[in-house]
Amino acid sequence: MKIRLTAAAVLSALLCASCVSGPSGAPSTPPDAASAARGAVLAAAGDCRGCHTDTKAKGPELAGGAAIKTGFGNFYAPNITFDKDHGIGTWSEADFARAMRHGKGAHGEYLYPAFPYPSFTGMTDGDIGDLYAYLRTAPTSAQPSKAQDVKFPFSVRPLMAFWRVLFFRSGALAPVAGQSAEWNRGRYLSETVVHCQECHSPRNLLGAIDKANGYSGNVDEPKAPNITPGNKTVAAYTVDNLVDLLDTGMTPDGDYMGGEMATVVEGTTKLSAADRHAIAVYVKSLPARASKPAKPKAPVKAAS
Repeated sequence: MKIRLTAAAVLSALLCASCVSGPSGAPSTPPDAASAARGAVLAAAGDCRGCHTDTKAKGPELAGGAAIKTGFGNFYAPNITFDKDHGIGTWSEADFARAMRHGKGAHGEYLYPAFPYPSFTGMTDGDIGDLYAYLRTAPTSAQPSKAQDVKFPFSVRPLMAFWRVLFFRSGALAPVAGQSAEWNRGRYLSETVVHCQECHSPRNLLGAIDKANGYSGNVDEPKAPNITPGNKTVAAYTVDNLVDLLDTGMTPDGDYMGGEMATVVEGTTKLSAADRHAIAVYVKSLPARASKPAKPKAPVKAAS
């Protein structure tokens, strides 16, 4: 029975993917300034720039990023400026919400989860709308998006229907009863907007987050450390230490975050002090989970 239900769900997903004819058009009226301002904070906290801008090549802001290298191939974040030819300038708010909430592109095509829509799906309608308003105000760029360089069979997008049935559930993140408003706010920001678990969690053979070991680090590309108390260094952090890290990038020993985390901190500094504290409260509450052992390095061949 379960196999029949799964097959039916996949067939339904394949049919629904072809139901969208194309983008329905951006509104002609300017976005609300207050909404766009809130969206700017969300874009910074979600580090949109980190993936959608090729900073090393000094590329245009939000006009397409460098390769995201994975075991499935190289993924390229597209141009999300409101250029009508090469960006999302013909997208309505509903089109944008479909990508964020349901992981589908302008023509109904399945998006690869290298774009973390499994996390963004939990965002509220209001936050998705604010982010859309902000993107409408950002400078446009006519830079074409790069084609995805994904290995077969993952290059066949319709096969994503199977992945989605197994690993994706759409819908706003519901508060957890019995937890404080601050804890729930921290969980919401951590698991949707900032999407911490997307980098800090191991993944299974099909690239889905191993939720049973969430936040325990990722030994594959892109590598990220365990941020649960299972990491002795993190276990020693207080809530205030985590707040300082999210605000300044400084660790308790006086060192500063580098690499990808430095760009994340650039975004979390834009959040309110209350929101940074809420994230710290939530992260500090995570159960201790053991880190997976690092993969052995390939032996270096001796020069002949």
